[in-house]
Amino acid sequence: MKTVKNIDFKGKRALIRVDFNVPLDENFSVTDDTRIRAAKPTIIKILEDGGSCILMSHLGRPKNRETEFSLQHIVKSLSDALGIQVKFIDDCIGPKVTQAVESLKSGEILLLENLRYYEEETKGDRDFAEKLSKLGDVYVNDAFGTAHRAHASTAIIADFFPENKCFGLLLASEVESVKKVLETSEKPVTAIIGGAKVSSKITIIENILDKIDHLIIGGGMAFTFIKAQGGKIGSSLVEDDKQELALEILKEAKKKNVSVHLPVDAIIADAFSETASTKIEAVNNIPEGWMGLDVGPKTNEIFAEVLTGSKTILWNGPVGVFEMDKFAEGTKLLGQNIAKATQNGAFSLVGGGDSVAAVQKFNLTDKVSYVSTGGGAMLEMLEGKTLPGIAVLL
Repeated sequence: MKTVKNIDFKGKRALIRVDFNVPLDENFSVTDDTRIRAAKPTIIKILEDGGSCILMSHLGRPKNRETEFSLQHIVKSLSDALGIQVKFIDDCIGPKVTQAVESLKSGEILLLENLRYYEEETKGDRDFAEKLSKLGDVYVNDAFGTAHRAHASTAIIADFFPENKCFGLLLASEVESVKKVLETSEKPVTAIIGGAKVSSKITIIENILDKIDHLIIGGGMAFTFIKAQGGKIGSSLVEDDKQELALEILKEAKKKNVSVHLPVDAIIADAFSETASTKIEAVNNIPEGWMGLDVGPKTNEIFAEVLTGSKTILWNGPVGVFEMDKFAEGTKLLGQNIAKATQNGAFSLVGGGDSVAAVQKFNLTDKVSYVSTGGGAMLEMLEGKTLPGIAVLL
């Protein structure tokens, strides 16, 4: 894997695809700069070599160049994070962009306007990719969050840099982390798959069964498994058409000697609300009109024991409705137990929007080995898919 570490950027212009698709508040201020900070090591390496950086990204899904999606909004946060005043140009191709790029000195950074202001970006248009490619001497992809898309700036553009293309440090570490779980993991390996639906996680489960020793299933999707085994789940979330599939997964896991850990008890509520009445009940004996919204204390103990003995941990998806404090305990304890295992030498990878939000909410970001910045991209890698943005660099 060729990264920016293998190239001397002295006197070179690096055209870097970053993922600055960050959340903004009503005043267009950045509310979470994780993705911006994640790109810093790559940018600083290039500047320290004596090169200059041209940064390109998308923001949101503009339909018609709406100003709310302008990357100008992030210039201040970006400059603050890098400690360098970043220049901005309100387009990403055309004569004035070419001029701005040509007047860029080594040690300087130019941020281009939102790539998705051009529909050619998402269409993977070759001419658009070629116009972008003329802006730099070396192409660097550091955007894991969009590596699963065959867009002009992530996949097509690399063709115009047959020799001069490489991984940014963030993208390289994302790929290494997933590989560590899938290919070179130290055993026992535990995967925690949570969230609402079995259907959205099925391909991941199928792809990782060969590589894991323990599978913890939590969140709404657990109830499909419980019901499939004859349990009473009240009004809990369920995918009735996936019960057959759930039994199939359990059978397959048994065949492969994977221990599956489902919740045994749940915090149940009489409404999906912070003010609902709650009680603890066996997960397969939930009365009508009640729904499971978090795992119960016995389940927390079982999950903790599995994690204590694990050497590699993959966490994708919460085990309860952690956005409501009343139903956050299970996810919080799970995160804390992953952090404890990490402290004792386990490698832990956390990915997927909800799990990342959970580690941030419970201040565990620095206590796990790696937090992925790309939800969809990480899931596709775990499913065993080849990501277009990565394939073109190899």
